[in-house]
Amino acid sequence: MPKGYWIAHVDVTDPEVYETYRAANGEAFSKYGAKFLVRGAAQEVMEGKQRSRSVVIEFPTLEAAQECFHSPEYQAARALRLPAGISDLVIVAGYEG
Repeated sequence: MPKGYWIAHVDVTDPEVYETYRAANGEAFSKYGAKFLVRGAAQEVMEGKQRSRSVVIEFPTLEAAQECFHSPEYQAARALRLPAGISDLVIVAGYEG
């Protein structure tokens, strides 16, 4: 069974409000076994366009990644994030090749 990943690209427009989201999302991420692989680290755009912040989160399974997003815990945290920036988020299955 492949791991699941959240890949997010974010432009934070209100850092103070965004910090409330970061404080609130831990409950859901802990519950679903999330592990941050990239969390707003330095980046260099080599091709195309990119938002100012990138995040990659690994989950034990694709289903766990999907369930986390739809969970009441994450949806409550997400409501805090929405007014704090602009985000693109995809959930993908890991490669097992």
